[in-house]
Formats: sequence, C-alpha cells, structure tokens
Amino acid sequence: MTVQLSLKAVDKFYGPISKGVHAVKNINMDIHKGEIIALLGSSGCGKTSTLRMVAGFEDTSRGTITLAGREIHRLPPVKRNVAMAFEGYSLYPTVTVRENIAFALKAARLPEAEVAAKVTEVAEMLEITDILDRYPTSISGGQQQRASLARALVRDADLHLLDEPMGQLEPQLRTLLRGRIKHYIKERGLTAILVTHDQTEANAMADRIAVMEGGVLQQFASPEEIKEAPANLFTGTFVGEPPMNVFPATVTEAGGMIHLDLQGGLDLKYPVSEFSDPVRKAMVASRQIVLGVRPYAVHRSDQGAPAQVVANQWLGDQTHIAASFAGGAIVLVEHDFADVVLGQDIRVQLKPEDLHVFDAKTGQALSHGAELA
Repeated sequence: MTVQLSLKAVDKFYGPISKGVHAVKNINMDIHKGEIIALLGSSGCGKTSTLRMVAGFEDTSRGTITLAGREIHRLPPVKRNVAMAFEGYSLYPTVTVRENIAFALKAARLPEAEVAAKVTEVAEMLEITDILDRYPTSISGGQQQRASLARALVRDADLHLLDEPMGQLEPQLRTLLRGRIKHYIKERGLTAILVTHDQTEANAMADRIAVMEGGVLQQFASPEEIKEAPANLFTGTFVGEPPMNVFPATVTEAGGMIHLDLQGGLDLKYPVSEFSDPVRKAMVASRQIVLGVRPYAVHRSDQGAPAQVVANQWLGDQTHIAASFAGGAIVLVEHDFADVVLGQDIRVQLKPEDLHVFDAKTGQALSHGAELA
C-alpha cells in the first residue's frame, strides 16, 4: 500500500527543547493512501498538537513529516495541500455558508456548475441545505460545525484533517453522519485523520486507531486489535466500555496448576494445560502481573469465584452488574435482564482464553488468551 503521510521521530516542545513542555514524544507513524486514521486519547494527550503540526499551525521541534512524497514540516500551511475542519469552526463571517464551502473550489477556478454541484452534494450529506444562504453568525454551533466540515471535505486535498468534527452535534445526528462521512471519504479515496476523545466515533469511522497518552503513541492498530490485543495496560483500560476489569496478581506454578493469587486471599487455579507453553513461561517468569478481563467475558457460573453484587443496572438492551471481588470490584455485562439484588452472593468465571496478562512493572502486555502479545 502507498504511504500517503509519514511522521518520523516527531517531537513537540512548548518552550526550549529539553526544558519546555514535551507535548509530543518521538511519534513514528505511516498512514496509507485512502485510510481513515483516528487519533484517540484524553484531553492533553498530544493528539491535537500532532494534528496541528501536520497542518502547519505548529512547528515541529524535531523530526520530519512527509505528505504525498514531499517533506512538508518546513512549509507554510497554504503550501501543504491539507484540508482541515476545526473544532472551533473558523468560518468566514462576512460570506454565506454556501460561499464558505465553495471558497477553495472557486480559488482553484473550477467551473461554476461543478462548484455548485459539489457544494450541493456535501450539503445534502451533512443536512445543511436549508442554511446555505445564511451567514455563520445566524446559525447554531452544530450547524457551524457541519459547515466547517463540508468546507474541508469538498476540497481535493492530499490529506483531510478533522478535529473533533461532530462534538457539537446531538447523538442521533452524530450517529447518522458517521456512516455518511465514512462512505464519502472511502468512495473518493481520500486520506483522513480524525482527532477525537470519543472511542465510539473512532471505532465506527477509523481503519486504524492511534491511541495516545502523555504525548506517547501507545498503540497504532485496527479497532479490533486494540480491543482484543491491547499493547499495554493503559490501552487495555482506556479503550472499551465498560472498561476492562484489572486485578494485581502473583503467578506461581505447582502440582500441574497455574495459581493466580489475587488480593483478598483469592486464588484462581487453572490446569497448566489451559495455557500454551510460551504463555505459561511468560506469566511465571514475570511473576507479578496485572490480570485483565473484559466485562462481556465475565460470566456467572457455579464453578466460578465468589463475588457479591453491589450494583445492577438494566440499560434496556443489556445488564451491567458490579460486584465486590478480590479486594476490589468486577463488572460483568449480560445481554438479558439479570434478576440479582444488592448484597447477593454470586460466582463469576474467568476463562483462560479471555484473560489479558500485563507485566506489573512495565505495564506491557505479556499475553492475550492463548497467544503471546
């Protein structure tokens, strides 16, 4: 696949290098032509700084950025051929929404009929045809955001950067537009980077997700891989709703059994045969681990370990049960209504194939189910 955008050893310091705030740390990332990438992370993780360096609104402190075969990190924004939809809209207030969307097309001297057709198409997709002849100051924040998004998507650019493009929209409209925007981008073979703190949006739209925290790229992989094989404890607990259950544990092997000693005196015992030899060796060698299991992989079973219900929430299509377990709490998800009450004793089963094991010191993943990380 053709690499459209490449970031090599990119750093961003606010202030002098080595003395200022190190907002982005040694980012290396190759994005293929036609891909949609999501930069996902909490506020202050470095995702917007990364996006702004690609756009040219922030200087890179170190490293190189290459787009469509051109080094662009020293070029001004206007020479990068990048289209960007800002979280803050940034529409021209003195011209109509229609003229805002058409601005770059007219600057490229496209025929008027082609400009009109492109504007109408993207406006229909984003459901803003009724405001095309109004001015930005007379429309709502959500409408301004869609107008800004339309102005970016309509451009023939080497890269489209979308910074929290639907943050002001109501949930129903946001869900509808996710699918439409993804189809629009894919149908035209555009390359796009989406910045978001919403993991549902990232999962729905992106081919790959770059999870960031503390300025560091934690993992760059498909949504499925990040969910099923998180690279480290941060990614495992950050991505997923409800979050992954995690428990510190000590691993020992004796009498043909693997013992996972959890807090509160709980000993989870599994036959050695339940684990592949490489996984067993990795767990025993690490000894001090953090055990992770997704809530949907926790099941009530008479053969399980003891827990006591502390909350039971029916969400209309699934039940979230929280229970005291191993000196902490465990959450399990069931797809039917669960008739359990507070204080009820239950037993929960954690199957070996559903366990994620992380090194307690480094946080790096050791294994996922039967596979080494």
